[in-house]
Amino acid sequence: MAGMTYSSVPPSAARLTESLRDVGYDFPTAVADIVDNSIAAGARTVEIQIEFDGEDSWVSIADDGKGMTPATALEALRFGSRREYGPGDLGRYGLGLKTASLSQCRKVTIVTCRTGSEKAIARTLDLDVVADYDDWMILTPPADPLVTKAKDMIRGSGGTVVLWQNLDRVLPEKRPEGGWARRRLKALATKTAEHLGIVFHRFLEGTLGDGLTITVNDEKVRPWNPFAPDEEHQTELPAQRFEITLGENSGTVWLRRYVLPPREKFSSPAEFERMSGPLNWNRQQGIYVYRAGRLVQWGGWFGIRGIDEHTKLARAALEFDSDLDLLFNINVAKMRVSMPPQLRQLLEKPINELCMAADEAYRRNGRKEARAPQRPQAEQLELPLQARRAAAEDGAGPTAGLALRAAAMQAGEYAAWRRIVKQLQAQAPDIAKALGLED
Repeated sequence: MAGMTYSSVPPSAARLTESLRDVGYDFPTAVADIVDNSIAAGARTVEIQIEFDGEDSWVSIADDGKGMTPATALEALRFGSRREYGPGDLGRYGLGLKTASLSQCRKVTIVTCRTGSEKAIARTLDLDVVADYDDWMILTPPADPLVTKAKDMIRGSGGTVVLWQNLDRVLPEKRPEGGWARRRLKALATKTAEHLGIVFHRFLEGTLGDGLTITVNDEKVRPWNPFAPDEEHQTELPAQRFEITLGENSGTVWLRRYVLPPREKFSSPAEFERMSGPLNWNRQQGIYVYRAGRLVQWGGWFGIRGIDEHTKLARAALEFDSDLDLLFNINVAKMRVSMPPQLRQLLEKPINELCMAADEAYRRNGRKEARAPQRPQAEQLELPLQARRAAAEDGAGPTAGLALRAAAMQAGEYAAWRRIVKQLQAQAPDIAKALGLED
């Protein structure tokens, strides 16, 4: 910078911290972001307490991970942490713990102890103090019953406790001690357990990591695997692998496709209802995006096709590692990704194949399609012999039939398509067979 003049203009701490409270978290996703840190620290157990105590209500997220040193605890409360993230890390921007916590409360405290140490430390980020001094201040908190309890919990064994206090985004401004506030915290505990069971189901099932147990208010979180792997009649289509390039870097994306059983073939009506998920069957169909094994986004087809009752049994896992974060443009809250255009094109055919398989499963075992009245024989048109021969001899016939069916489904005209197929089967069965349109 020789010969240049410049001015250092640090942002207003008071203004910026308030702005960063609105990056898109709700309560369950904010808790999930803290759990990401616990998993990164090697935790086997995460205990979440959501306690109602009027305006003094609080949230605690405690883990048995490796804990932090005083320096790393301070760094953890820095906006834009200088920590480097490697492949497989669930973190991304160095903002999660702060933005997730402060989206729900005005005061967040880290209590931590390294494994095997008897010394537990605490550091606090308090927005009221930041506002008073307009400075990026981290405090060593005074004696507090919650902090003392957290220190006693992890001293010797190691781990970290994240405390949320002054829950201004959770409790109502008026009557935070009232019954509505109590019921809200209870409902949030239920929603949080459900959300964690979905997002971290691979860790909870033990298919990733060394095994993870999460509890919410002393209730064990049950994993919810969207692909119903324990159901006898679940069908898995061949997996697809794609190599995606970003600049000089490349990475692998996997697509795994599943057709869930219709109601009649589920192990029980109760399990069928459970597997409908929080969005229910129609809106739970679609692509489930996993980043480093953690579920980020689900429901819908990323514009490849529309939601359809006939394809509600179709679900697909799209998996990538953190080295492709820039390509997928993952957001700070790790709740949304953008589908790369080059990948979208590659996904169209396998996704349409999946949806056709799901439609067949639905049609065979679900509701019966309304049959269109047959025309009088005199009105039926006879197809030219040349057309019959061409269709029978063309090796691309089944592919053409597949494409026509996919187009009908994407256009929302599948019922009309079925009537056309029935007519073709009756009038020209050889052509229907050549196009792969046999029942």
